[in-house]
This record gives sequence, structure tokens and C-alpha cells, in this order.
Amino acid sequence: MKKPTEAASNHDNLEEMSTSELLININKEDKSVALAVEKEVSSIQRFIDKALPRMKSGGRLFYIGAGTSGRLGVVDASECPPTFGVAHGLVIGLIAGGDKAIRKAVEFAEDDMLQGWTDLIKHEVSKNDILVGIAASGGTPYVIGAIERANEFGMLTAGISCNPGSKLAQKAQYPITPVVGPEFVTGSTRMKSGTAQKLVLNMISTSLMIQLGHVKGNKMVDMQLSNKKLVERGTRMVCEQLNINEEDGKALLLKYGSVRTAIESFNKK
Repeated sequence: MKKPTEAASNHDNLEEMSTSELLININKEDKSVALAVEKEVSSIQRFIDKALPRMKSGGRLFYIGAGTSGRLGVVDASECPPTFGVAHGLVIGLIAGGDKAIRKAVEFAEDDMLQGWTDLIKHEVSKNDILVGIAASGGTPYVIGAIERANEFGMLTAGISCNPGSKLAQKAQYPITPVVGPEFVTGSTRMKSGTAQKLVLNMISTSLMIQLGHVKGNKMVDMQLSNKKLVERGTRMVCEQLNINEEDGKALLLKYGSVRTAIESFNKK
């Protein structure tokens, strides 16, 4: 049976389409992605409910993938520290071929069954850690090998793929499989499949960070003040929460270095 990610596009003669037709048809295909992810919400929930106690006990979250899938994991992991104020080692993204593969494809890096686990154990993993394999096709050897070894080691594992019944779906303890169907450009999984994977990763990391206490109300109270925009956002949060003017709010924020600490310190007075 042909894999959905490799099935022929619902559209043909793309080179004959106008710019308007290309955009409208790409957008038409993209509209189906959120619905495919919606069908996997219960699967995502089951995984998060198992992952949360481990992270509360000091476990870390690892993403592993190749190509677009690996880059998406690296992006999600790299955004957790500035967004939620967590340590850089709490959520870690690994990509086949190493960091240089983030910018340029490394030939055949994804085909090594042993390298994924080799890359993972460099981080001195424990049984309390969590591994999420990301592979649109669900058959990437680099990812499959790492998931198999992580299972044997005693880690919690999940797999995000877009083909039902894939090797990744079979090997991961918690398979998450948003089936988005044919890509607009046949086989170009950086499109709908990549979008689906990004949505799932957002759901996983955001839900975990909220439940770990890094959001208050709907605010990123632990975010890092790493640029002017974030200082301004943090100032607004402090001012709104404490009902003080902008000048005092900014001074308080910069003194204590985070929205949470600024608010808590003010309230202790």
C-alpha cells in the first residue's frame, strides 16, 4: 500500500498554474492539517500525561529527527528557554548529521540505525528522560534505531509520523499519527506533514511547560528578557498585574529579572 506521504498530489500541472492558483490550492490543502491533528488529540494527551510526572521528577524531553523533522524538533526545543525561562538542557533537539544539518542537508545521515542512540547517550540520559521521534514517513532509520534503544533502556518514547502503521508508530510506546494525505508537491513532506508535526510539537511543549508552572493566567511569567520587545511585554504584564505605571513597572522588572519575581517581590512588601 502506498504511503499517504508519498501519494500523488491532488493537483497536477502545477507549473501551468498562476501565482493565485498556486497559493489558493496550497492554502486549500493546508486547511486539512489542523483537522488531522485534531484526530490525534487523545493520543497526544495520553503521552503528555505520562511525560509530565517524569519531568516533575527531573526528567528531560528529547526530540530526535532528520531533515525537516529534525529541524522542527530543534526549533521547538530552542524556543523553550526564552519563552518559559527553563534551562537549555531541559528540552533538547537532536538532528541527524549534527548541528550543521540544521542549515544544510547531510547526505545519508538519516540512514544510520545506530547514530541516533549514539547522539542521545552523549547527553547522559536516564530512565526518567523522554524521547520523541519525529519522522514524516515514519521509517527514518536514525529515528527508529534511537527509539528502539530508548525503549530497551527504559525511557518513555513517543513517535510523530504521518503514515499509519509506520515503523515509528509500531516502535514508539505512544504513537501520534496525524494523517494529512498527499502533499501539494508529491512527496514534499516539508509542507503539510511538516506543518502537522510543528502543531503537535507546539501542543506537547506548551502543555508541559504550563503544567510545570511556567505560565500564570495566560502570561509567560518566566520568559527571558533577551530583547527590547520582551522587556516591553514583561513591563506590560507587571503593570497590569500590580496596577502600577509603566516607569515603575519597568524598573521593577529590570531589578528582579523576570515577571514572576517582580510581582512576587512587590507583593511581599
